[in-house]
Amino acid sequence: MPGKGFIMGKYFGTDGFRGEANVDLTSEHAYKIGKFIGWYFGAKHARKARIVIGKDTRRSSYMFEYSIVAGLTSTGADAYMLHVTTTPSVAYVTRVDSFDCGVMISASHNPYHDNGIKLINGRGEKMDDETIAAVEAYLDGDYAKLGLEGDVPTAKRDALGEIVDYVSGRNRYVGYLISLATHSYKNKRVGLDCANGSAWNLARTVFEALGAKTYVINAEPDGLNINRNAGSTHIDGLRRFVLENHLDVGFAYDGDADRCLAVDENGEIVDGDKIIYIFGKQLKREGKLKGNKVVTTVMSNFGLYKALDEEGIEYEKTAVGDRYVYENMAANGYRVGGEQSGHIILSKYATTGDGILTSIKLMEAMCDSQQTLSRLCAPVKTYPQVLKNVRVSDKAAVRENKHVQEVVAAVGAKLGDSGRVLLRESGTEPLIRVMAEAKDMQTAEACVDEMIAAMKDEGLC
Repeated sequence: MPGKGFIMGKYFGTDGFRGEANVDLTSEHAYKIGKFIGWYFGAKHARKARIVIGKDTRRSSYMFEYSIVAGLTSTGADAYMLHVTTTPSVAYVTRVDSFDCGVMISASHNPYHDNGIKLINGRGEKMDDETIAAVEAYLDGDYAKLGLEGDVPTAKRDALGEIVDYVSGRNRYVGYLISLATHSYKNKRVGLDCANGSAWNLARTVFEALGAKTYVINAEPDGLNINRNAGSTHIDGLRRFVLENHLDVGFAYDGDADRCLAVDENGEIVDGDKIIYIFGKQLKREGKLKGNKVVTTVMSNFGLYKALDEEGIEYEKTAVGDRYVYENMAANGYRVGGEQSGHIILSKYATTGDGILTSIKLMEAMCDSQQTLSRLCAPVKTYPQVLKNVRVSDKAAVRENKHVQEVVAAVGAKLGDSGRVLLRESGTEPLIRVMAEAKDMQTAEACVDEMIAAMKDEGLC
C-alpha cells in the first residue's frame, strides 16, 4: 500500500487541483496559487523565486497560464514559460535547471472543458503535502494558519517579477529524450496518436530525429479536441491506423503525455502491465533490476503477476495512483513501476510517468531483442476482469464488516491461483469498487456478484 500516504485536500487531489474550468477551478484560483507560491518560495529561500510553467492545449490553459503568471510576478517571482509542453518535461526542467517549483496546467486525460494545476517540487516530484496544505490555507484566506496577519505582501517597482520565454528548456528536454536512444529507428514504421494534446509536436520531433518513418494522428489541437476520441483513453483509432498502414508499432499518449499505451504490429493493445513486464524482464536479463522487483498497483492484472512469477521477478503492490508508485520506488530504489493505464516510471531517467520516454524505451527493447512488440509481451496472458461500482453510505463500514470480509476471503480462496478478487474504496466518491479476475468471464462475473450479495445481505448497499 502507499508509502507516506497522501492526505486528500479540499482542492488538491493526488494529481493536482482539477475540475471544470471556470466552475470548479477558476482564474481567481489560479491567480491566488501563483501569488502564494511566488511569495512562499521567495520567503523560504530569502531571494526571488524562480518558477517554471507549462501547459497543455486546452483553450482554458491560456487563461490559467496568464493568471498564474500574474500572481507569481505580483509577489516578485520570475516566471519561466515553457508554453505548450508535457508534464514530464516540466518535471525534467524543474529538476535539471534548479527551479524552486514547477507548474503544469493540465487535466491529463479529461475532456477539454476540465483543467487542472499540478505543482512540482524542485526535485521534479509531485509537491509535498505540507506545501499543498499551505496553498489550500491561502486559497481559503486562513492567514492565521500560515502565521500571517493579512495577505501576502506584493512587490513594487524593480522588485516585480520578470516573465521569461523559456522554450530553450523544452528543447533541451527533447534533446535529452533523443540522447536516451542507442539505436537508429531508420527501418521502423511508427505510429503516434498525440491526443491533440501536449505531445502533438514533441513526439514527432523525437521519432523523426531518431530516423523512424513516423505516422502521426490527432496532432491538430484546436483547444477543444484534446482527448476527443483520441489518445490512450480512445485507442481503437490507433489500432486501425497501425493495421491500415502496416506499421511496426503504435504509441498513444494522453493529454499531458505522462501516459503511454502501445499497439503491436497486429493491432493489439499493449497496456501498462505488459510494458512493466517487458522492462522488468529486460532489466533482470541485464542484471540491473534493483531488488529483483517491479512496482505495480492493486489494479494490475493477475496475468501480469503470473508472468512475473514465471520469470522469477518479484513485485510490490501500491494503492492506485502514480504518486504511490513513485513513493514506493523512491523509498526502495526500484527501477520500474507503473499502472495499467500507462503511467510508467523509469526512475533512472525520470521522476514521473513519461509517455514519450516510455515509447522510446519500448523501441529500444524491440531493437535490442530484434523481436516484435507482440513477441515481447506474449507471456503476459491478460485474465478476464469484471469491475462493478457499488454505491454505499459508509465505505468504512464495508471495510470493517466481518461477514463481507469472510465472503471476500472465501471467494478468493475458491479461485486459488487461477484468479483474484479485490474490494477497493473510491478515493473521491461513495463507491466500493468490486473486482474479480478469473480464467473466464463467467467465473469472474459470478465472483463479483457473490461479493456484492454479501454487502446487500448486511444492508451496506
